[in-house]
Amino acid sequence: MSKHGRILVAMSGGIDSSLAAVLLHEQGYEVIGMTMKTWDYASSGGTKKETGCCSLDSINDARNIAVNLGFPHYILDIRSEFGDAVIDHFTGEYLEGRTPNPCVLCNTHIKWDALLRRADRLDCEFIATGHYANIRQVNDESTANGRFVISRGIDNLKDQSYVLWGVSQESLSRTKLPLGHLRKSEIREMAKDRGFIELVTKSESYEICFVPDNDYRGFLKRRVPGLEQSVAGGNFILEDAETGTRKVVGKHEGYPFYTIGQRKGLGIALGFPVFVTDIRKESNEVVLGIDKDLYRDGMIVSRLNLQKYAALEKPLETVTKVRYKDPGTPALITQEADDRIKVLFEQGVSAIAPGQAAVFYEGDDVIGGGWIMKSFRQSGRGDETTPFAMPALGHTA
Repeated sequence: MSKHGRILVAMSGGIDSSLAAVLLHEQGYEVIGMTMKTWDYASSGGTKKETGCCSLDSINDARNIAVNLGFPHYILDIRSEFGDAVIDHFTGEYLEGRTPNPCVLCNTHIKWDALLRRADRLDCEFIATGHYANIRQVNDESTANGRFVISRGIDNLKDQSYVLWGVSQESLSRTKLPLGHLRKSEIREMAKDRGFIELVTKSESYEICFVPDNDYRGFLKRRVPGLEQSVAGGNFILEDAETGTRKVVGKHEGYPFYTIGQRKGLGIALGFPVFVTDIRKESNEVVLGIDKDLYRDGMIVSRLNLQKYAALEKPLETVTKVRYKDPGTPALITQEADDRIKVLFEQGVSAIAPGQAAVFYEGDDVIGGGWIMKSFRQSGRGDETTPFAMPALGHTA
């Protein structure tokens, strides 16, 4: 009989999820390992060898850990549900002129649900992953009382709380994150001490699993027959954000093949650096501007999942992140409807991309998050360092 009960651990074959399983095993849990097969890259027509969490090597690495420690390991084929939800969403967002974040969608809507369903079948009370984040239940007199909340891991360089904003309260109540209180350097040392040298030297993959060659344009062309011909020949528009002047400066390959903030690979030379500042599906226009034209100080976020609070009863001061590596910017957020939040930043934020996730923090706690629908400029303007500054937080009307 195990000390803490039975737990299903998602094992990708990498060092983090492997050590999560090892630590839980050492703590006395009855561990069952499970590796999810999300994508068969050979069927996508790409040119690079399959790598990462879906590869045969990774599956074998996860199984070897389980065999060494004497706990069961299973392979879960979720290619069908992954493809329907994640890849269709990925393709659809680009066709809408937005920039998707498939890893967030996969984490919060596919992997957790798939793990919990299998956990129930295997009589597991909990599931666990190797994410660098923490979970706790709030027990105080605030409106957050009793709710489960994700908070940042202590390793700032590896913190993954941003990608977990969409996990539901029910799922959080059954989830363990054993690495949240550890640093990556400590994990490597633990692996060495236990003799898992291959894990320490194994390279980590940061690519989208179904686009391991990073050629999302090629993926879209293979996924949507005739796409290249149907969207080619639209106009590049050079637009000045301050004066509103606009000028056609060339032709592009099609609006789905560009992202907000992109500078390289535009296929156009104007004699000075330009960036994609807007994508307009309806007119098949890709708008260009200089660096300052990328800044916005407001955005609308929809398709929400709130964690720390069930609802935002009044405007709340937060630090808001608009991408994974974004350090975050002070912002005032207001819930305008059940599924809509208006965000006003203290200063301009560069390259806010519709389709990406926005995550709201109160200290280290994740308030919640959602998908960026659009960005905008407030009527006030600031100086050159805060291009579209709102009044400082704490002094708003």
